[in-house]
Amino acid sequence: MKNSYNDDPREQEAKLKRHFNIRLNLFFFSTFIIFTVIIVRLAILQFVEGPSLSQQETSMRVKDVPLSPIRGSILAAGGEKLAYSTPVQSLYITLQKDYSKSDRGMKNRPEALEIAKKLKEVFDKYGDKVNEPMTEEDIVKAMDLDYTKGNGYSPRLIKSGLNKQEVAYFLERKSEFPGIDIVEDSVRHYDTDTVAVQTIGYLKKYKSMDDVKWYDPIREANSSLDKDPALDYTSEELVGADGLEMYYQNELRGKNGYKKVPIDPRNMATGVSEIVPPEKGYDLHTNINKNIQLIAEKAILDQIDWVHKNPVSGEVHPNAKTGYAVAMEVDTGKIVAMASMPDYDTNVWQSGGIDPDDWAKINTNYQNGTITPYSSGQSGHNFGSNVLLGSTIKPLSVLIGLNEGLFKTTDYYSDRGIAYFGKNDSSSVRNSGRHVYGSINPSQAIRVSSNAFMVDMVGERLYNKYKGDGIGVWDEYMKKFGLGVSTGVDLPKEFLGQLGYNNESETALSRLVYASFGQQGGYTTMQLAQYTATLASRGSRMEPHIVNKITDENGNIIKEFKPKVLNKVEFKDAYWDAVINGMETNVQAAFAGFPYDFARKTGTSQQWGAGANRDNGVFIAFAPRKNPKLAVAVIIPEGGFGAWSAAPVARKIFDAYDQEYGLDGIPKKTQNQQTDNQNTDQKNNTQ
Repeated sequence: MKNSYNDDPREQEAKLKRHFNIRLNLFFFSTFIIFTVIIVRLAILQFVEGPSLSQQETSMRVKDVPLSPIRGSILAAGGEKLAYSTPVQSLYITLQKDYSKSDRGMKNRPEALEIAKKLKEVFDKYGDKVNEPMTEEDIVKAMDLDYTKGNGYSPRLIKSGLNKQEVAYFLERKSEFPGIDIVEDSVRHYDTDTVAVQTIGYLKKYKSMDDVKWYDPIREANSSLDKDPALDYTSEELVGADGLEMYYQNELRGKNGYKKVPIDPRNMATGVSEIVPPEKGYDLHTNINKNIQLIAEKAILDQIDWVHKNPVSGEVHPNAKTGYAVAMEVDTGKIVAMASMPDYDTNVWQSGGIDPDDWAKINTNYQNGTITPYSSGQSGHNFGSNVLLGSTIKPLSVLIGLNEGLFKTTDYYSDRGIAYFGKNDSSSVRNSGRHVYGSINPSQAIRVSSNAFMVDMVGERLYNKYKGDGIGVWDEYMKKFGLGVSTGVDLPKEFLGQLGYNNESETALSRLVYASFGQQGGYTTMQLAQYTATLASRGSRMEPHIVNKITDENGNIIKEFKPKVLNKVEFKDAYWDAVINGMETNVQAAFAGFPYDFARKTGTSQQWGAGANRDNGVFIAFAPRKNPKLAVAVIIPEGGFGAWSAAPVARKIFDAYDQEYGLDGIPKKTQNQQTDNQNTDQKNNTQ
């Protein structure tokens, strides 16, 4: 029989119906899965990714335009403002249309010119008549219609220093001037008494600092995609270019305000802007005492004038044109005075640039000669500020000799006025003035400043002990006392010194011999002051600090600087005693009547200039000898003997410090005031 179950039409129909139902179910199930996935994805977009996408969309339509903050102040130890900013009201405009030289922009150009015309009318009517009035061309240039200075949405500064009438006029008629904003800016001022100007520093426009590595971290942060708009720098913003203004840029600057500007697809501003106000920068409280600083500055200039007119050792010194001094507290490291003379009025940088005529006057003395070799200018034979130390190195030279066992504190040396060295004693060094001192011990060698002792007992013996490695031994000692290494002072651009003893064109013996009496190392006045303070403290090299503390605008302390020992040099007490006792150079002309026992060393280093050796005046001292309070270093390039050129400057600094703080811990100005009050009371009682 051909008929079977599979051939039954009813069975085939039922089978087809079952297959259809299965497919239909699969279709509905797939549709359900697809819709479920879509719904879940929409939920994720709505609730999870929505805020992020919304933010991205907003960031494409809203730009954060920085508004510069008011910079913090720099204060002297007595609270005097050495650098400060005053608020001024400035008029900015954010372009609402394209006014460029494109076809679209040129159609709108007459409207921009009309705005400039209306602005000029307001300035002419209500503006102060002190300065030359702005022309329409000035205003159009400031509007930057062709985007040469910024994007279309960037606010353009039209005028700073608006008076009350101008501010009131624009605030009342803001609708008449689309895109106009009144913003509080600031102007930087510097003490007109020119107090430590190279130490305080100055400001320049951020765009002019492209080649300054100091600002590399800021440039990297500015290029970050997730940068903080409060820390975004604008090209026209004024930033520290030297001194404390540069070193503490981040602290002084504060944080931007910013203007949230809605923009259209053409990158032009549209809608109403939202302004977040800036945060004021922190204030720096320095250790610079204004009275001591001004006395130090005047003392240098007076002494330069004195050596021009008064012969020392038979001659005047007309090529002395510059001078440097640093006064550092021995136990704290505080820098109470840092003078680099001649100086200048830092207010010439007020606009962030400088007039060519002003630049011609200051380009040789705008940098800090106490930490660099470049300023303030040059001496008559082009000597910088890092002159050779001369005999001021001799206390350390003797310390090295004692510590290395080259001689004892009780040993005596027969000084014949000359020392020979080299092959067959072919080279020689004489004492200054060809003096012969006879039998002297290490302390006396410092006191009389014997070159011969240093050559025979230190330089030559150190070479005999270490041969060529003696250079490294010498260098290690120098650095422990802050010579040839960073002092750690809170200033940028510190020069580390000119280390002539590393010059391999000379023999190691010759280099050690000349280094032993101060004719191989050229160091800054700051390094010399730290070295002196290390001698005074018997081995504690303190970190020098210009700034004492940092506060916010309400006076709350953000950071305070405590005394810090960078390294400790360990020598036997007998060695320190011998050296410090020997620091008794005759400087009675400068220190006559000085009421304290003090340690000092003069130096008269020589440098070659125009066919002859020229004498540089160098002087170091600390007072009192016991329980020392203050260390002072002074350098007068081409000033002649240090006892006559540099020592008088130090004396005036010590006297000024004694008045302000007291070398014995009792400020004499307070003591004098109390005496005056007592005398007044007695006089009143008598009457």
